[in-house]
Amino acid sequence: MNLSIVIPLLNEEESLNELHQWIVAVMTTNSYSYELIFIDDGSTDSSWQKIQLLATTNPNVKGIRFLHNYGKSQALHAGFAKAQGEVIITMDADLQDSPEEIPELYNMIMGKGLDLVSGWKKKRYDSVIAKNMPSKLFNWAARKTSGVKLHDFNCGLKAYKNTVVKNIEVSGEMHRYIPVLAKNAGFANIGEKVVVHQARKYGSTKFGMERFINGFLDLITIWFISRFGKRPMHLFGALGVLMFIIGLFAATYIGFIKLYKLYNHEPTILVTDNPWFYIALTTMIIGTQLFLAGFLGEIILRTKNNEERYKISESL
Repeated sequence: MNLSIVIPLLNEEESLNELHQWIVAVMTTNSYSYELIFIDDGSTDSSWQKIQLLATTNPNVKGIRFLHNYGKSQALHAGFAKAQGEVIITMDADLQDSPEEIPELYNMIMGKGLDLVSGWKKKRYDSVIAKNMPSKLFNWAARKTSGVKLHDFNCGLKAYKNTVVKNIEVSGEMHRYIPVLAKNAGFANIGEKVVVHQARKYGSTKFGMERFINGFLDLITIWFISRFGKRPMHLFGALGVLMFIIGLFAATYIGFIKLYKLYNHEPTILVTDNPWFYIALTTMIIGTQLFLAGFLGEIILRTKNNEERYKISESL
């Protein structure tokens, strides 16, 4: 099978028929063998009924329905697990991503040997203040932090080799950072393609300004996981030892001054009246806690089980 097209959605009943027809036209024109996987992330409208109807008329259509809204990352995770194509395409269901881009994305993966190709919505039809400016700031921070030189991390239109999606773990709200996850997994051959961004035709966006706040928090998380996710002791242990050594030096200094004054019969104060005593006590306690945090992190990392992050109600 050439292509698996994975489409997460939430309350997109108005766009599904048009999107399906558009994708089928592109697949037919290019003679691709394909599967079209819709993941209904807990829609409250008739989206799932539309998917069921499409599946009865087109055997290439498959569907997954979540019990309730778990988020785009979980939807993509379920879609990736089901996908069987040589190349996996992800796109949004709101008709803002054009299926006409799929052939070139496919050729960039199969012809140029890229592991992943990310879309770049160079010209956007979103609000400048509400989306464009925050998005540019977010993408700049993501490039600097991750080292992945993409212009548009948020673009839902991407193409992957099958081996990439089968070897990365998309959880939480990490769908923005799949290229970073892929790079960390050893798939560093990442390309970018300018894609057409279209104005939303039906309904309204499901993402508010909070997605940028969450995005920056996730960026910090993925930076930490990239650097220390497999070796938390390297961070917490190092900081703990450093803090403990500072406290130990402070305590040694207090003891030395105390003994020196006693030896020379000079007046002394109580150890607890010396501010260095509290510096020593605090830093040694913090150092011990940080070291234990690293130790516990190592234990958790070695004993964790893969927990179920979503529940599927129906599957086609």
